[in-house]
Amino acid sequence: MEVIEMALSPCCTELDENGRELNAHGTAAFPIACYHDQLEIDPVPWHWHEELEVLVVTEGTVLAAAGGEKCALPVGDGIFINAGVLHADWPASAVPCGLRSMVFHPRLVGGSADSVFWQKYLQPLLTDPTRPCAVLHREIPWQRQALEAMERAYRAVVNEVPGYEFKARAALSEMIWQLVTHAPSARPIPKKALRSADRIKRMLQYIQDHYAEDVSVDQIAASASISASECLRCFHDMIGTTPNQYLRDRRAQRAAELLCGTGLSVTEIAGQCGFQDGSYFARSFRQVYGCGPTAYRRKARRAAGG
Repeated sequence: MEVIEMALSPCCTELDENGRELNAHGTAAFPIACYHDQLEIDPVPWHWHEELEVLVVTEGTVLAAAGGEKCALPVGDGIFINAGVLHADWPASAVPCGLRSMVFHPRLVGGSADSVFWQKYLQPLLTDPTRPCAVLHREIPWQRQALEAMERAYRAVVNEVPGYEFKARAALSEMIWQLVTHAPSARPIPKKALRSADRIKRMLQYIQDHYAEDVSVDQIAASASISASECLRCFHDMIGTTPNQYLRDRRAQRAAELLCGTGLSVTEIAGQCGFQDGSYFARSFRQVYGCGPTAYRRKARRAAGG
């Protein structure tokens, strides 16, 4: 992940006690952040945040999931993700796969809650249960305009051109206008799906808090006050995996962060991430990242020039 002053930020998703992302996107005065992710190295795990997000694929094919929908996005296409929507991104294959994204608070465009911008445009979008996300294809004119507006905002913030705050806000306002006026409404999300989404958020919270411990499916289910069988159904329906697979992936992701950011030994990292057996750690890590922990650390150091 490249870092250019405040504008292009490293993406390291951490969650709070409600499963909400902890990352601060920008500042209180200018609540926006730009990211560039290489997904074959660091897939974006399931998470949610109160900010809006829009991303565009720069390399390879991205599998994006949000609001119970999954889609394959080629280079040039993107997706808008509404506030509070559970989402994740990962590569379609082992080839290089990248995306650019912007995460910004609705008030950057909408202003205060009593403004016409908020009341007429932002509030209806934020509270519309039929619009958890919107896929954006280059070949559709209004969607291309929305993507181009996003890219203007991205370039303004990353390059910090004179008056970039105004330029970014204006471009994002244009993007929101395209979404509000053109994006078709989907079918309303069923109450059962909304209930499952709330349960998933609580269970992901529990895994985030306890991934370094010996965690069982029963414990994960209890964190949402449901049965183990209902827990399995929620994971299958909402994020297409099992609790144990998600737990393994979260542990492997944390291990990857420690391999890149610390000098801890592989054995120490395995223990800190909940892997009590070294061979199981190596096998699990390889399943997620395509190589063993030592090789991953070596690749990361070479990429960083170390």
